[in-house]
Amino acid sequence: MRVLFIGDIVGSPGRQIVRERLADIVAQRQIDLVIANGENSASGFGITPRLAEELLATGIDVLTGGNHSWDRKEITEFMPHEPRLLRPANFPEGNVGSGLYLGTAKNGVRYAVLNLQGRVFMTPIDDPFRKADSELAKLPEEVAFVFVDMHAETTSEKVAMGWYLDGRVTAVVGTHTHVTTADEHVLPGGTAYITDVGMSGPHGGVIGMDRDGIIKKFLNGLPARFEVASGDVQMNCVLIETDQGAANAAGRLRAHSIERLRFKID
Repeated sequence: MRVLFIGDIVGSPGRQIVRERLADIVAQRQIDLVIANGENSASGFGITPRLAEELLATGIDVLTGGNHSWDRKEITEFMPHEPRLLRPANFPEGNVGSGLYLGTAKNGVRYAVLNLQGRVFMTPIDDPFRKADSELAKLPEEVAFVFVDMHAETTSEKVAMGWYLDGRVTAVVGTHTHVTTADEHVLPGGTAYITDVGMSGPHGGVIGMDRDGIIKKFLNGLPARFEVASGDVQMNCVLIETDQGAANAAGRLRAHSIERLRFKID
């Protein structure tokens, strides 16, 4: 099983590189499943129904979210009708959408994608650790591959989640900070882990936003309107491979490797 996860897609440059590069990457690397974080795809803040459909049409199988999932009001009516568009599962009960999706990959393997959000330096929503427990308990036995997007601010909370779920899921990847970390590895229980995959979009600014506006805000402390940056467009991803037939303690596929990948527009 070969699974590609695309880091936070930021604005039109992020969407462009996905459109231009994803199909070839999937074909050349024989990818069975594509997951991406899409919560910054609408000018850097949120996602719209049109953009969700556009990204899914590029070959992405599941879109995860985070603290910007509801920035665009129109998404609240759309989300219940598109189960492949996730938002963090640990938002309080009663919110639209779901944080868990079950599907079948191209190679016939049943998989689950779980989206969680951290609480340190972020909105104090429900406990992501206990929510992970309750969501994993729902999974049918035939689900062989379990992927977790942990959307969080701090390294410590992400690392803790990786250890907490080691041996129970196939992969835990971090999103949200837009800066790729160099700590990809497979934990002892067979769970692939990285603290942050990074972002897919313009690296010529400050975490995807125009650098002049960001610097001005740091200098004067006043509210500012942020615009998506331009230049040095990259798609940062990880490729996760599983051991054929090898199961972890929970009976899911064990990860064999996790590799950081970076692509640019030719």
